[in-house]
Amino acid sequence: MKIALIGYGKMGKAIEEIAVAKGHEIVLKITIDNTEEMTDANLQKADVAIEFTGPESAVENIKQCLSAGVPVVSGSTGWLAQWEEVKQHCEQNNGALVYASNYSIGVNLFFEVNKYLAKLMANYDYDVELKEVHHTQKKDSPSGTAITLAEQVLEQIKQKKNWINEPSEDKSQLQIISERVDPAPGTHHVKYSSPIDDIEIIHTAHNRTGFASGAVAAAEFLKYKTGIFNMRDVLGL
Repeated sequence: MKIALIGYGKMGKAIEEIAVAKGHEIVLKITIDNTEEMTDANLQKADVAIEFTGPESAVENIKQCLSAGVPVVSGSTGWLAQWEEVKQHCEQNNGALVYASNYSIGVNLFFEVNKYLAKLMANYDYDVELKEVHHTQKKDSPSGTAITLAEQVLEQIKQKKNWINEPSEDKSQLQIISERVDPAPGTHHVKYSSPIDDIEIIHTAHNRTGFASGAVAAAEFLKYKTGIFNMRDVLGL
């Protein structure tokens, strides 16, 4: 499989290492220094593009790939306010897109545990809060993964009306605590507390390998497909 890497930072390099080890070929690497090379002709050399950039560039990157007829795996976060725009563009171009807030297989299993635990806790008198810890270069806060976890909790815990990313005494709000320290590939906590006891689930990433492996798996899944997918589709959950 021929892959275009849109974004060639630490994550892009980790994806390259895993993709090449699996026998895939990297035919295009786009960084902030060579954006002029991101042309339709260059993109069309690839079977799929893997896009890990930032919220300021992700939407246009995804749309350009789709316009060029190239399926996209996007791991950029912080841009979902424009989700409908991207969704419509994908549909109009009969394109293919995998989007996930986190491509780690372990995190996606953690999502399933989180949903089930929230369902169990919905009828009991526990308060709940989230905490996420990432490296200082993480551009968005809270993380996309923390937002996904929070939205899953909100679907089940009806006394929580919305999530916030700041301290609050309002028990109707689901608090997400964000910390930025180095080195920290990513840790996410979901904690239920009562006067009697605490129940907590935690996922801790040791490195970027899990995220990169999942992104390559998503690219392998997406080749020759049409439509919009997520990691549940990729993993068959």
